[in-house]
Amino acid sequence: MAQTAAPRSTAGHLLELIRTGQAGTRGELQTLTGLSRSTVGHRLDQLFAAGWIASTPGQLSTGGRPSVQLTFDPGHAVVLAADLDTTHGHAAVLDLAGSVLAERRGELRVADGPEKVLDTLADWFAALLGESGDAPSRVCGVGLSVPGPVEFDTGLVIRPPIMPGWDGYPIRDRMRAALSRQTGTDPLLPVLIDNDANQMALGEQRGGWPDCSTFMLVKVSTGIGAGVVIDGQVFRGIDGGAGDLGHIRLHDQPHARCMCGSYGCLAAVASGRAVAGQLAELGVPAESGVDVRALLDAGQPDAVRLAREAGHRCGEVLATAVTLLNPGVLMIAGDLAETHFLTGVRELLYQRALPRSTRSLQIVTSRLGDRAALAGATATVVEYLYAPEQADLRLEALAGRATATA
Repeated sequence: MAQTAAPRSTAGHLLELIRTGQAGTRGELQTLTGLSRSTVGHRLDQLFAAGWIASTPGQLSTGGRPSVQLTFDPGHAVVLAADLDTTHGHAAVLDLAGSVLAERRGELRVADGPEKVLDTLADWFAALLGESGDAPSRVCGVGLSVPGPVEFDTGLVIRPPIMPGWDGYPIRDRMRAALSRQTGTDPLLPVLIDNDANQMALGEQRGGWPDCSTFMLVKVSTGIGAGVVIDGQVFRGIDGGAGDLGHIRLHDQPHARCMCGSYGCLAAVASGRAVAGQLAELGVPAESGVDVRALLDAGQPDAVRLAREAGHRCGEVLATAVTLLNPGVLMIAGDLAETHFLTGVRELLYQRALPRSTRSLQIVTSRLGDRAALAGATATVVEYLYAPEQADLRLEALAGRATATA
């Protein structure tokens, strides 16, 4: 005889129901979990003691007494998040709902290596905590977005084409040590690292398309990468290699050398860096996708033509990806979004993909702009720390510390 699975009844599970909006009152928690009123009350006492939830008066019940609404309190802690591009960084202090409390943008070259970059980030975070007025003890975790493939479970960057010196580097340990030294944060602070396209996809999906079961974001910048969110979870593949669109080979481009060392990669002919190189060969000054975007905004004819051709190349590859994944939303982000590149993508994608794959597809551009990766990094930290099992472990540790100091 099959055994019935044990009910999900810990404080962490109740928190999950509250945080995700599945339950907002004690009665709803009792109904969903089957727990008694006293047990629900005990679990909620743990969450209130930790400062993780708040209560507010709600609607009048049928008996005339107002119900008490339970909500996750996004202000009880903060997250430090950073988005690293090839030549610039964007760092912020955010609350647990992803609202930015303080932020900084500046030049920060990943080619300078992890030690210099991470120490600089620690300096930025120290200044930002002072600006936001948050004590280091309020920091619950750090989220980092990097322009390379990441083995998410270990936090290691694996063979990144455009991040020299970062392959296999212990980013978590260095970030913790630098932050502890500069700000006094916990030396065991959780540090979660992921690829930039993954973080952007998660941030955009959570913020604008929460009901989309298959969401795909393509970032076109120095390289080309994709992030895919399926049923609310980032799809990373078995070791973080999913979404590496930029290194799909094009059969008719055998001589185009890519930064990865191979020939014929999509990124070698259709990325912002590639289009900039093509313009430079024509005598038009351009070194990066940012330069290409400026030329497109000015209506420079060669830039318009080459960006549209690059969009055709990307659309040809995306026709296969859309046929395979059947997403509801395809978002184009990065330097070449909202330009003639997007026109080219649309033209080839609808031409090559089966109508069955595109009949419900929305092709859109970013809603969050350059804050998308920060939003995703924050969501990654929050959803890790407040997942039921991890939340229960943290509550146990908090109770232990309270007992030790009593």
